Amino acid sequence: MNQLKRDRQFRPLPVPSVTLGGLFGDRQEAICDATAEILLDRCVKAGMLQAIDTSQPSPGIVIPIQPWGGTTQMFWDSDLGKSIETIAYSLYRKPNPHLEARVDAIVDMYEKMQDEDGYLNAWFQRVQPDRRWTNLRDHHELYCAGHLIEGAVAYYQATGKRKLLDVMCRYVDYMIKVFGHGEGQMPGYCGHEEIELALVKLARVTGEKKYLDLSKFFIDERGTEPHFFTAEAIRDGRDAADFHQKTYEYGQAHQPVREQKKVVGHAVRAMYLYSGMADIATEYNDDSLTAALETLWDDLTTKQMYVTGGIGPAASNEGFTDYYDLPNESAYAETCASVGLVFWANRMLGRGPNRRYADIMEQALYNGAMSGLSLDGKTFFYENPLESAGKHHRWIWHHCPCCPPNIARLLTSVGSYMYALAADEIAVHLYGESKARFEIAGAKVELSQETRYPWDGAVRFAVSLDRPARFALSLRIPEWAEGAGIKVNGETLGLATVTVDGYARIQREWKNGDRVELDIPLRPRAIWANPLVRQDAGRTALMRGPLVYCVETTDNGEGLNGIALASDVSSAKLTEVPGLRGVVALDLPATRDEPNWGTSLYRTSPPSRKKTTARFVPYPFWDNREPGEMLVWVRAGEARGE
Repeated sequence: MNQLKRDRQFRPLPVPSVTLGGLFGDRQEAICDATAEILLDRCVKAGMLQAIDTSQPSPGIVIPIQPWGGTTQMFWDSDLGKSIETIAYSLYRKPNPHLEARVDAIVDMYEKMQDEDGYLNAWFQRVQPDRRWTNLRDHHELYCAGHLIEGAVAYYQATGKRKLLDVMCRYVDYMIKVFGHGEGQMPGYCGHEEIELALVKLARVTGEKKYLDLSKFFIDERGTEPHFFTAEAIRDGRDAADFHQKTYEYGQAHQPVREQKKVVGHAVRAMYLYSGMADIATEYNDDSLTAALETLWDDLTTKQMYVTGGIGPAASNEGFTDYYDLPNESAYAETCASVGLVFWANRMLGRGPNRRYADIMEQALYNGAMSGLSLDGKTFFYENPLESAGKHHRWIWHHCPCCPPNIARLLTSVGSYMYALAADEIAVHLYGESKARFEIAGAKVELSQETRYPWDGAVRFAVSLDRPARFALSLRIPEWAEGAGIKVNGETLGLATVTVDGYARIQREWKNGDRVELDIPLRPRAIWANPLVRQDAGRTALMRGPLVYCVETTDNGEGLNGIALASDVSSAKLTEVPGLRGVVALDLPATRDEPNWGTSLYRTSPPSRKKTTARFVPYPFWDNREPGEMLVWVRAGEARGE
């Protein structure tokens, strides 16, 4: 990355500045029409409102204390915070006075519950008030605050109502007194990262640098010696060696963050930490953080990531294991972890457009994350395996319901991940039917995308300005997009002459009515895994554009492991699938084991095979029709690429 790029600061467009159509617009419609209220209803059913309603008795311990010393009930504030954030974003698209009134009532409860000093946490005010700030490693106090901060920022931007924002500012002002190296202060940080990136959002919306400084403090302190978590445990009378997972790697607190070179521990925590680090790197032009993040990025994406952008293969630690350990059927690949990867990738673009981050952001967004929400917006995935024998299905709710509001808030705010603005440049990271509004070089601009992406690779941009202005428009050219072409006002540009770090950078004086045409070939392509990924040996996966494809029983019958691709994948026939909202399937020639094996478990002759056609559907939309088997990595057969 050159020095020019390091010194610039790209920040996402605010959510209200982008209007979406197409696939993302459809996802937002489902959330507006169903998910947003479902989240709130299910939070109420779980008892979360009673927990913050000081006019009612505390519900006490609803979810039992677990061996690690806490309960998922401790996280309830975070679930409400993410639900408020989702609702706020949904209000941009579709005003809903009823839903807004319900959030206002929740905000009133939080304001009433807040202590005079600013402290705010339902569990530690209403259930265990004597345990405040005694176990930052396990009890998620700052994590909950972070999600309430993000909800407050979103709700203020959506409605102009400051009450929750002011409540959270009072809380953070109190934190600034609590945390630090001064007399009586705590040099601590949260076991579950989140507060770091939330404080950056708060600083950006309020203009208060002190909130950035607190975020930087938490990042700088993490993993330093003497270790805060050890000292905290001893001070609290706990055995410092007896705790959940028995390693500080679980929460990425085993080393100072700038010294970490391997992605370890709980996947969601890691992604949130790296997101906060990337934000602070952007705000402070901190090359030491950027360098550490680049090393960690390579470690994750070349050794520990599923083709879907899923991360964290193990349920035991909800996180990482060994290099190249990527089992398919038992894959944990938590929805929240892919959401977190989208967060991190997006923030890595803060110091300049680079497709090494944006390509992965798109891959994780479309596959590992978007799979977490059903097409009707009513059911969810927590885990996202790449193979199912027919027993993995979407659920209504979960004892730890972090994923439903997480994927909902991401999809309702996805417009801000599509565009980023610097002083003299607008970068387009993701493609989809949309209109973005911003000011640059003294001009008010509306940039419109007309496209059916990801089903069709033609993207047409229209530029509307109130006055001519000189700035750069940077368009990502995905690494897989061989043969991409671009025209400005009908004149072809040589991509090689304008491409910087995988983006076509078009710098010129723009006039009202200028048009840009980008054509991205969406050819089906076969994907093979590194031979060290033993679970994928002899198998291939299918992608088209950013989408990973899979086979389901619904289209292909049972026994999916008997399917083998039998020809060049470029011969795929594109078919629109009924009942999947315009989703494009791929029909491919294949061979298949015939079901004539007999009753013996083993025999000396292989199964007979027949020619067939296999239908592949996009992975994010599986399990939206009839229940059944699913498979991403199919036997390679005779296929050897395009």
